[in-house]
Amino acid sequence: MTAKLDLADIQGNILRGYRRDLVRHLFLEVTDRTAARQFLATAVDGGSETVPEITRGVLWEVKPPFCFNIGLTYAGLRALGTASEDLKTFPSEFVQGMTKRAMKLGDFGTSAPDHWPAPFDQPDRVHIMASVYSDVQDHLDLVEKQVGAAFTILGKRDGRNLADSKVFFGYVDGISQPRFEQVYDPEQAGVDEPIDPLGTALLGYPTRQEGVVFRVPSPNALGFNGSFNAFRVLAQDAAGFEAYLDKAADDLMGHPDRDKLVDPNNLERIGEGLDIHGALREVVAAQMCGRWRNGVPYELSPDAQWPEHEVSLTNFNYNAHSRCPAGSHLRRGNPRGGRIVQRIANYTRRLVRRGMSYGPDFDPQNPDTAERGLLGSFIGANIGAQFEAVMCDWINLGLHDPTITGANDPLLGANTPETSWFDLSLPDGGTIRLHGFPRLIHTRGGAYTFLPSLTAIKYLSGLTN
Repeated sequence: MTAKLDLADIQGNILRGYRRDLVRHLFLEVTDRTAARQFLATAVDGGSETVPEITRGVLWEVKPPFCFNIGLTYAGLRALGTASEDLKTFPSEFVQGMTKRAMKLGDFGTSAPDHWPAPFDQPDRVHIMASVYSDVQDHLDLVEKQVGAAFTILGKRDGRNLADSKVFFGYVDGISQPRFEQVYDPEQAGVDEPIDPLGTALLGYPTRQEGVVFRVPSPNALGFNGSFNAFRVLAQDAAGFEAYLDKAADDLMGHPDRDKLVDPNNLERIGEGLDIHGALREVVAAQMCGRWRNGVPYELSPDAQWPEHEVSLTNFNYNAHSRCPAGSHLRRGNPRGGRIVQRIANYTRRLVRRGMSYGPDFDPQNPDTAERGLLGSFIGANIGAQFEAVMCDWINLGLHDPTITGANDPLLGANTPETSWFDLSLPDGGTIRLHGFPRLIHTRGGAYTFLPSLTAIKYLSGLTN
């Protein structure tokens, strides 16, 4: 029987999204243990004029001017004075940290930790990631100043929502988020998604796997109601993506099955004002992602970005006859209830995804080489069984479907032009294989953090050793 959830004990960025326009992630070092503990004690007790309050998971009666949350690395728990016998109860992948798990995540070559800028080039010094969300820039500056009085700020990353809720590749983002037992989110009213057990995101609760409860680190006051976050700085090569769509459309123009991909008599259903070449670009983009760029699932509308009738953005599944390619980004990251080799893994690797874009705007008509991308948080109760399993087994190996094993995710995967391939699906069950696309997303930093409960933050603030 699932324990009663106390949302006031959960940090607010775990089970619900804040839906703010701006975020600032601050990467902190504990250089004065006493000052750090005092800061945490005040933050968990409601804050003050000089310390921001930790935002809880309860629904607001009045929307606060900003939201503030923290995550601690293994080095951070140690820096605050967590007992060595308790540190040993944390999972090995968290203890090792993201940089030492790089090969499993596909972080090699240009994405290797050797190329990560500060502060991620010194992972042992990154103790806390403090995040402040707001619609007003001044609030970010204020909280940064408050945090800087108690910690050494090693670096920061600012993110923002792009126009029309899109990312730099042009897709509408943030459509699908898990729903949880015992959690009411008015922003998800009418969303038809499977309801996940609390153990998907929180320690101490049952998971979707019968009898499986992930180990709660000791003591219970520290581990219970906590979660883990894989924070990633992901540079998106928007110019490279648009250039590849041009190349793919060029190659497909002369293909004998071209008109199976695009009906030349109904181009307006794919996009207003498009010619056949432009329509082919959008079909390739839609199949690589698993959604059209306006967010419509390819599974529900394989022939039209603008279907004649309204379709659900979240209520769909995959089967043996799905038009959505098995190798698409969306289907790799969440196979839903479709047939996969690891049958037990259906819905068991669900992650809470939070993210905002960083960097300057991108104009596809005037591409440039400025760095831009996504600041992503991938939250779950177990890094190894969820985040790392998705990244390794599904994103970069395709082990869940024998038709794509050996190919990487076309958008997120560790691709090279010499070896990359992706199979476009045709209405008659056939495929057209694409080759030659580069790595489109490069890792520029990250960290594994533990997201403690409010009880745990209070516990850490009261350590005396």
